[in-house]
Amino acid sequence: MSKTKVIVVGASHGGHQSVLELTHKYSDLDIKLFEAGDFISFMSCGMELYLENSVTNVNDVRNFKPADLEKLGTEVYANHEVTKINPENKQVIIKDLKSGKIQSYDYDKLILSSGVTPNNLPVPGHELKNVYSMRGKDWAEKIKAKLSDPNVKNITVIGAGYIGIEAAEASIKAGKNVTLIDMINRPLGNYLDTELTDILSKELTNKGVQVVTGAKIESYEGLEAVSAVKTSDAEYPSDLIIQAAGVKPNTDWLRGTVELDKRGWIKTDKYLRTNLPDVYAIGDAVLAYSIPAQKDMPIALATVARREARYVAEHIFENTPSIPFSGVVGSSALSVFDYHFATSGLNMTTAQKADIEIHTSFYKDTLRPAYVPMEKGNTEVYVELDYNPNTHQLLGGAVLSTYDITAQGNVISLAIQQGLKLEDLAEADFFFQPGFDRQWSLLNLAAQHALGELEFTK
Repeated sequence: MSKTKVIVVGASHGGHQSVLELTHKYSDLDIKLFEAGDFISFMSCGMELYLENSVTNVNDVRNFKPADLEKLGTEVYANHEVTKINPENKQVIIKDLKSGKIQSYDYDKLILSSGVTPNNLPVPGHELKNVYSMRGKDWAEKIKAKLSDPNVKNITVIGAGYIGIEAAEASIKAGKNVTLIDMINRPLGNYLDTELTDILSKELTNKGVQVVTGAKIESYEGLEAVSAVKTSDAEYPSDLIIQAAGVKPNTDWLRGTVELDKRGWIKTDKYLRTNLPDVYAIGDAVLAYSIPAQKDMPIALATVARREARYVAEHIFENTPSIPFSGVVGSSALSVFDYHFATSGLNMTTAQKADIEIHTSFYKDTLRPAYVPMEKGNTEVYVELDYNPNTHQLLGGAVLSTYDITAQGNVISLAIQQGLKLEDLAEADFFFQPGFDRQWSLLNLAAQHALGELEFTK
């Protein structure tokens, strides 16, 4: 009897997890994984560590090696771009990017994890030399070379989200003059509420980053190579530009075949199925179902792609899946020089975009009891809790400190996923030990503060 043919498109987190789940759950599958890139599979989220010489080798900054999946019986093809789906005869058209050969492959089930590509700002001069993107192994190696080049003195980073912050920090640590430019009014403004971004904006400035917000970029200046970034208000000398101004779904090749929304995100039903029979979509090119927002939203995270892949593999051979995909909270973390933060769910910015009513509470305290001095590790800690003003259900939250309390972000995520309210978090049974925390745990205190209860001051 012939094996069931499963094709997976894209070798990042979603594609990797799909193959792991399929090979674990089923036998007699013919699985083929196609990746357009030549290196399988670079982890761009590890790029800052590579740029700061904190990894073993650039070739180790990857999810897996092809041989890892080939041992499980999967055929892995790098430099193979999927260019078209023929749903009538259930085939995909593949172009071998090295030889140029075009070939078709049959599928019984098709999983799309096509991912996203970095935005290249369409301003005059964007084609100049030394305009880089912060994504992929090739760009990582090029940026690393520039950080070591004494002729590169001024680096301008476009975009003050996670990737832009990482690029700016790595550049500062390499001894460069760094300008960080964003069109919105504060760095990390799409991820954290104002009280926390104010702290981090000051930290960036104190560490030597020139932070420029609310900027309109008019052009990249230069002859053959870039020499400056021109905004409507000023001009910033630039030997290198690192673009980190968002991403777009890698779905142009699907237009006219797979149903997309107006911005190019793949449309799926609650079972992560596309409009084509036996074709599923996961990962960054898909709008994920947000548990706190109770609607689909762009949540481009490795954790999201892996959970979606796990769900699809579990239900891929059911005519109608027994349960819909339960959704995700959306949790992430980042270090900004001496500070560390974790965030989960919605914040004021994302709630407004999703048309969700939300209230926020900002709480500041010390990590340990008052009798422990600051020089003994009793650092300041900050908590933001976002919640439904009518029901008090938790919809989002974040923690921030120079001490690493990012694991508390996972507690907030679990509370959101389980539909807990402020009252639940205020009374949750967490441990107390003065070498670690307060008599009431940090999240207890933050929830009590949000409820307007008497401050616990010891």
